[in-house]
Amino acid sequence: MIKKIFIIIIAVILILVSDYFFMINNSVNKNNQEVKFIITKGDGVKQISKNLDKVKLIRSYTFFNFYVWLKGNQTNFKAGEYVLKQNMNLREIVSKLTGNNALSKEKLIKIIEGWNINDINNYLNKNSFFVDNNFNSLAKTKISKWQFKTPMPDFLNQASESANLEGFLFPDTYRIFQDATVEDLIIKMLNNFGNKFTIQMRKDINSQGKTIYQIITMASIIEKEVRTVDDMQIVSGLFWNRIKNGQALQSCATLAHVLGEKKTQYSLEDTKVDSLYNTYQNKGLPPGPIANPGLNAIKAAVYPKYTDYNYFLSRLDTGETIFSKSYEEHNRNKAKYLK
Repeated sequence: MIKKIFIIIIAVILILVSDYFFMINNSVNKNNQEVKFIITKGDGVKQISKNLDKVKLIRSYTFFNFYVWLKGNQTNFKAGEYVLKQNMNLREIVSKLTGNNALSKEKLIKIIEGWNINDINNYLNKNSFFVDNNFNSLAKTKISKWQFKTPMPDFLNQASESANLEGFLFPDTYRIFQDATVEDLIIKMLNNFGNKFTIQMRKDINSQGKTIYQIITMASIIEKEVRTVDDMQIVSGLFWNRIKNGQALQSCATLAHVLGEKKTQYSLEDTKVDSLYNTYQNKGLPPGPIANPGLNAIKAAVYPKYTDYNYFLSRLDTGETIFSKSYEEHNRNKAKYLK
């Protein structure tokens, strides 16, 4: 009987040891997607392990605690923001969190879809990201006078002679070193644009007889007009149809760009403002992008959804896009949702 108990104990120990080594050497997920993980000041090992378990980066917080105890790393965790990957095993995670790898050595810069160069510049200056506050001057310099240390990306070749980088500064979250320059950030944004703008998209644009610059100009308007992917596709089809039929786009987003003010409804006087970007007075696309669109808006510009709708507006209370087929229906919707 004692022998049996001894064998069972040994078997249990072997299973636990096997499980332990499996736990510390194998990741929960094979995906290499990045996960932001924050250790708040005052968090102990138990709290950290529970937080890791909650976001499914470890299989067991019990084994995590035991591993940390064995390693003697209980006091080596530092508060801060970390970037972990889903395919990291427990040993790698502990090493990352105890190895002075917090993002404090980097700047985290978040550029929002639909921001224009001025918006980005204001954001960078407000947060004092750079000593050299020359984002505006660099981003607004004509592409034809390329002045950066890397070769000009090929997707800029079709831009107009007077174009600057508006539209191509891809909105995303960027991590750059503390001593990075404004130019480093701009190059990162352009490289990101090039990676997101696929070869297939370029081929499809070419087959449509359009240029990348036209697509980005359209995408920038769509980005400022509506929110959802479906609405973007429908508005894209509506706008491309207007251009095809020789109609003015009549985009309120372009009026907001010209006037520097977003209004619920623009007056007749507003629609007569003298500017090439006024799509109430000028047919076709404006001379260039009015902002920097995200990937959804760019895809919508490349792959529009054609419908019977001819007009649209955004509800004041919910922001929902209301489409209409006739001008009479559109006027009724304006009376209903914009007052």
